[in-house]
Formats: sequence, structure tokens, C-alpha cells
Amino acid sequence: MTGPTAAGPEQRAGAPPVRPMVIIAMLVVSAFVMILNETILSVALPHLTGDLGVSATTVQWLTSGFLLTMGVVIPTTGFLLDRFTPRQIFLAAMTSFSAGTLICALSPGFGLLLVGRVVQATGTAVMIPLLMTSVMRLIPPERRGATMGTISIVIAVAPAIGPTIGGLILASLDWRWMFWSVLPLSLAALGIGVAAFRLADEKRRTPLDLLSVLLSALGFGGVVYGFSTLGHGGDAVVPPWVALVVGVVALAVFIARQVRLQRSESALLDLRPFGHRPFVVAVVLAALLFMTLLGAGAVLLPIYMQGVLGVGTAATGLAVLPGGLVLGFMGRPVGRVFDRVGARPLVIPGAIGMAVSMWLFAALGGGAALWMVVVVHVLLMASLGLMMTPLLTEGLAVLPERLYSHGSAIMATLQQVAGAAGTAGFVTVAALGSATASGTPDASGLRLAFMVAGVIGVVAVGVAFMVRRTPARGQAGETTGHETTTGPTVDQPADEVPSAPVGGH
Repeated sequence: MTGPTAAGPEQRAGAPPVRPMVIIAMLVVSAFVMILNETILSVALPHLTGDLGVSATTVQWLTSGFLLTMGVVIPTTGFLLDRFTPRQIFLAAMTSFSAGTLICALSPGFGLLLVGRVVQATGTAVMIPLLMTSVMRLIPPERRGATMGTISIVIAVAPAIGPTIGGLILASLDWRWMFWSVLPLSLAALGIGVAAFRLADEKRRTPLDLLSVLLSALGFGGVVYGFSTLGHGGDAVVPPWVALVVGVVALAVFIARQVRLQRSESALLDLRPFGHRPFVVAVVLAALLFMTLLGAGAVLLPIYMQGVLGVGTAATGLAVLPGGLVLGFMGRPVGRVFDRVGARPLVIPGAIGMAVSMWLFAALGGGAALWMVVVVHVLLMASLGLMMTPLLTEGLAVLPERLYSHGSAIMATLQQVAGAAGTAGFVTVAALGSATASGTPDASGLRLAFMVAGVIGVVAVGVAFMVRRTPARGQAGETTGHETTTGPTVDQPADEVPSAPVGGH
């Protein structure tokens, strides 16, 4: 994509101009509603096991399948953001999500419920790269940290408070109301988007490489499926080690093909962002963060509170609410601090806090008081809050403008795949470490899983010290040697739009 252009065919004659923050606000609210569904079912999984007549390892696919679908679809968003306008992508995403939500609400059993979750995830997958790319293009460098802080509310807080909302609904209503309550919100966002979303952008006639799409699906799907079925090979359609090998080989071929295709600007997922060391460090840390947030914080913790401590679904949801609120309140303040001091002073203490909280969860046993769980969860969420905004902004700020969409797609892909692998992997470890014959996670199995999460936290601390000391300041053009230009990015006069550096071809 070559950069901002004048109003295109989507700009209706006589339509009023749309300011950047109106576009950002619309995307933030829509993405919040969509990502909330990543974890809204987590507190209901034990209940759904009995209600749907499936095993614990099968029902967790309602969460990990959602994440896996996002991991498969997100790599195509770099292509989509090049090929279609932001308005077209937004409307398609909200339509898909609304349709999936309706399917889930009407589903009579596990099979159709899983189909609905996949359709939901297909729409959700496109929204986060669209949101991050729009911020990098519309917001000037000196304000990106604060704006990315708002986005962290979507990316981190929505899945963090999902269990709270799910628990409150399940306490008095059927689980289908988790979807009936969301459907009006998604339809309202779709209607507002039809009426108000106008953002001009240049499109490129990039051909879709179907082989790359197939390799991406096989690669990410095989790896996550393999992790999720380790220890349960007899129940798996494909042996887990076969799936892992196929996935790794497919990913290797996918990477090689993208490197070749990007020479002609036709890659499904341009991998040149990996040539920037700060981007690589940010991506690795973000993947470890999401593995912990979604795998341990959003899935293992509700299982521990309900299965070991005997806490009800409503109380479980309320217990994780303080942590979710802390994470939300930290978004913009942390973003402002990042704008002044950079990522390193925030990311290192955040990674340390994440590791400490995992080991504290491992130390809690069957006799732990609920308030202790709440305190440790608040520590975890505060630590993640210190890391989320700096990593998102630092990683993308070093890229030239033409790679924003692909950098966002890479970051979002690895985040979701890491979350899916963490969800499936931690549940599998907990089942393998349990003393019960059925493999249902008990106190000993959950302790082992939290210990594994603690090891991942220690690795994150080591990677955090690799974050560069100098703030990025959004100077992607200077960092990469690309020529920089400025110009309007929405349908309005140039003097109303804050300028931001963009890289040329």
C-alpha cells in the first residue's frame, strides 16, 4: 500500500468529513464486543461439559478453536488491507461476527456451537489488524502510546473480563444468553458502520496466493491441534505428533514461499518486519504475554476456582473483575508514560510481575482463601498492563508505513496462536498431572500447569531485557532508511489531520 490518498469512491457526495478519533472510537467499541467473546465461555466450560455431553478436553475447543481460527485467518489480513478498503473490511467483519453470534445462540448442541464460534472468530480476526493499522496511519507519533493504551483495553481487558460477564449471565440464565446479549451490540455496530464509516485508502491489485493460504492453515492449525491433543492421542482424529510435524513443516514451507513472493510484492504475509530487531523482541514478548493471559489467567484460573476451591460461576466471574478493571485503567496512563520514556522501563517490571504471579498461583493449594486469588490476579493484570501498550506501539513504530498492515497481521497472528497453544497446552498439562483417573484437572495438575506458566514468565523476563533503551518515537522512516512523507488519511481537509510519517515504496 503506497500511503494515504484522496477521497475514493466510498466518499459520498456532500457527506461530512470524519475525524480520525471518530474512526478509532468506532473500531475500538466494535473490537471490544468481538474480542470479549474469546473468553466469555471460559467460566461456562465445566457447565457445558455436562450440558452438551462432551469431555473436558473436547469442550475447551470452544475457546481454543476460536483462537485457532483467528490464528489461521489473521495472516490473510495483510493481503485484505491491501486489496480492500477499510469500510469494506469493517462491514464484512461485523457481518461475519453477527452471523456467528446468531448461530451460537440458536445451537442445540456442541457441533453447531463450535461452527458458530468459528464464524465469529473469522470476523474478529480481521478487526484487530484493521484497528492497529488505522491508529498507526491516523495518529501522530507523539500520541500513539496513549492511543494504543486505549486499544490495550480491547486486546487485553475484553478477554480479561469475559469470564466475569459469562459468570454473571450463567448464574441466572441459560448459557445461550451469553450470545443473545451480545447480538444486539454487534448489530448496532454494524448499522453504525454502514451509516458512518468512511475512510479513504488506496487499494492494490495484489493476487491472492491460495497455496499460501493453505500452508498457513495447515501450519498454524497443525501446531495448535497437536498441542491440544497431547496426552489424549487415543481420542484424537489425527495423532498429536503427526499434527505437530505437519504443522511445523507447513509453516517452514509457508515462510520460504512468503520470502520469495515478497520480492514481487505479492506475499500473503510480508515477513520483512522481522528484519527490525525491536519488532522481533516485541512480537516474542507479546506471544509469551498472551500465552499467559489467555491460557493461565482466563482458562486455568476459573477451572482452579470452580474445581478446587468450589467457587460458583458468578463468584468466579466477580473474582477476576478487579484485575480486569486494573488492566483497563492502566491502558492510557501507561501509554502516556511510554510516549515519554519508551518501552524498556515499563516492560521489564511487567515481565517480572507476570512471572511472580504465575509462581504464586502455583503455590496456592486447595485451602487458599479467595481473596488471595484475587490479589494475585490483580498483580498479574497490572503486570500485563505495563507490557501490553509498550509492546504494541514499540513493535509497529519501527516499521515503514507500507508494512503497518503486515506487521499488525504478524503480531496479531502470533498473539492468537500463542493464546490458543497456551490454552490447549496448559489444560493438557493440568489433565496429565492430575491424580484422577478421568484426567479431570485437580489441585496437583493445576499446580503443575501454573508452574509451567511460571517458567514461561521467567523466559519473558529474559526477553524483556532485550528491549532497546531508546524510545522509538514513531520514526519508522528514519529507522529503516525509507523516505518519509505526510498527508491526510481520512476524508477531510489536510489541515485537520495530524501528520504522521509514512514510508514510501
